[in-house]
Amino acid sequence: QVQLVESGGGLVQSGGSLRLSCAASGTMPSSNTMDWYRQVPGKQRELVAGITSTGSTYYVPSVKGRFTISRDNAKNTVFLQMNNLQPDDTAVYYCHTYYQVDFWGKGTLVTVSS
Repeated sequence: QVQLVESGGGLVQSGGSLRLSCAASGTMPSSNTMDWYRQVPGKQRELVAGITSTGSTYYVPSVKGRFTISRDNAKNTVFLQMNNLQPDDTAVYYCHTYYQVDFWGKGTLVTVSS
C-alpha cells in the first residue's frame, strides 16, 4: 500500500504564491513518477504537472512558466511551487502515483481570490 498526504493549500490573492507538498509512504520505489492533479466541482480531474523517476517534468500549458514541480527522493516528498496564481487555479489539488494501481491523496484546497 502507498499513502499520499498533501499539504500547503490555502487562500491566496491573485498573483500570490503557494507551495504544495506531497509526502509519500509505503511500498513503492522512492523515485516513482509522481503527478499533481486538480479538480473543480462539476469538472473532470485535470493533470497539472508530473515528474518522472529521471527528473523529467511535464506541465499542462495553462501553468507552464508559473508552476514548478520538484522532488526530494530522500524524503519521499514531491513539491508543487505555484507562482502568479490566478482565480482559475482555484481547485482541490491531488497528489497521484501509479505503482501497480493508482494511488491518490485526499487533496488540499487552493483558493485564489481576485
